[in-house]
Amino acid sequence: MSDPQEPLRLGVDRDRCVGAGMCALTAPDVFDQDDEDGLVVLLHPAPGPEHRAAARMAVGLCPAGAIALNAPDSTGS
Repeated sequence: MSDPQEPLRLGVDRDRCVGAGMCALTAPDVFDQDDEDGLVVLLHPAPGPEHRAAARMAVGLCPAGAIALNAPDSTGS
């Protein structure tokens, strides 16, 4: 299992988003919803350590799979 304190990078696919809002409810410091269309807005693509666990949870809870979690390569190459 990955270290919850390990740096991570997030990405969103607004075309896949269905506006359920689970991300904004789970990690409101990382995600929001657009006032006009209700789709995901990524506030912090590289959240700080204090928000990483919630961001990871939001990735798993997204019903549309619209949030991508891409941890940086840690192999040092």
